[in-house]
Amino acid sequence: MELYNKAVDLARDPRNAAWLSPLLVGAEACLYTEIDWEAYMQQASQYLNGERDYTMIKGGTGPLVYPAFHVYIYSVLYKLTEGGKNILLAQAIFSWLYLAILIVVMACYRMARAPPYIFPLLILSKRLHSIFLLRLFNDCFAVGFLFAAIYAYQHRIWTVGSVAYSFGVGTKMSLLLAGPAVGIILLQALPLRRAMNAAFLMAQVQFTIAWPFVPVNPLGYLSRAFEFSRQFLYKWTVNWRFMDKETFLSREFAYALVAANLGFLLLFLVTRWLKPSRKSLPGFISALWKPPSPLVQQQISLRLTPSFVMTTVLSAIVIGLLCARSLHYQFYAYIAWSTPFLLWRSGLHPIAIYAVWAAQEWAWNVYPSTSASSMVVVGCLFLQVLGVWWGTRDDLVEESSPAVDKKGQSHGHVH
Repeated sequence: MELYNKAVDLARDPRNAAWLSPLLVGAEACLYTEIDWEAYMQQASQYLNGERDYTMIKGGTGPLVYPAFHVYIYSVLYKLTEGGKNILLAQAIFSWLYLAILIVVMACYRMARAPPYIFPLLILSKRLHSIFLLRLFNDCFAVGFLFAAIYAYQHRIWTVGSVAYSFGVGTKMSLLLAGPAVGIILLQALPLRRAMNAAFLMAQVQFTIAWPFVPVNPLGYLSRAFEFSRQFLYKWTVNWRFMDKETFLSREFAYALVAANLGFLLLFLVTRWLKPSRKSLPGFISALWKPPSPLVQQQISLRLTPSFVMTTVLSAIVIGLLCARSLHYQFYAYIAWSTPFLLWRSGLHPIAIYAVWAAQEWAWNVYPSTSASSMVVVGCLFLQVLGVWWGTRDDLVEESSPAVDKKGQSHGHVH
């Protein structure tokens, strides 16, 4: 019985994550083979050769449809890997990138006081390994910026977090899915003027990234870097394969998904994300124009605990992915490190957490996707969204942040 109690304590006590995390990171230090990044290299080559009209930059898979920071990242990799020919070096770079991001992810989990028993799930995904070390997708960098932003926000370093988030958006616009969560966090963490300054700073980052292309064709850059009208082919969809092609391509289905996305965001906003302010949505909007006193504002800010920050951002990401028109395999980069945390926040039993994770991992490793695998993909995302909503119903965000002592004095960074 004593041995059993020690094992349970090892799995559940968040303090044990301090020494468990390095062991799991060490277990991940491995390399894979076979990659596919020729299109990225072709795009980088055209940029390095002087092309500044964004609509003219193309690759083997079609026109460039990512923001400019993607181009800068892969231009550096182009030079480091001899024009993309040194594939082993590229894989080595991505393996170190993977390990570095994993360290940040585990640090975020520890800040949110997640139990050690979910940490092994952070390193077990075969599909995630493929995304980083086989395919070398730009999603790898985007998800790194996402968790860097979460980590900074958890430490109340709002400026650094906002810059990191904006660089992530500048790499791939998929991170716009977290935009509503980032906005509501900043509006509660900071006075309105400082929150608007953070938003302006994020816009400045985007403008700076885009500047080399703006003088030549500004509308062309916006239309390609943030192409909201882009449609994916039915044959590549991972999530809606169980639907017939006609329905999948219909406008009615697209509008229904947009409505569902907005509906979920509104549900979370009204019932979960405004809890630190202790106001209804109308009251919160009213308070923006009639700011609270500095003392009240500080009290609201301090209720944004590391767990609240991480839950809010990851919930927004998963809501967006659940309601996405089409998901490709690389989108699992945003899911793999979100699922363990959200399932834990849902209040599921550890066995159920591992079971759902295993089902989701299986579904994302089925290639090409099938009706069964796509139903599991959507089902697991739906379970996470409703699960984290239900699991946080009694979360009043009353607990003190690690940056607050018994007297309520803040010792954290508020930048």
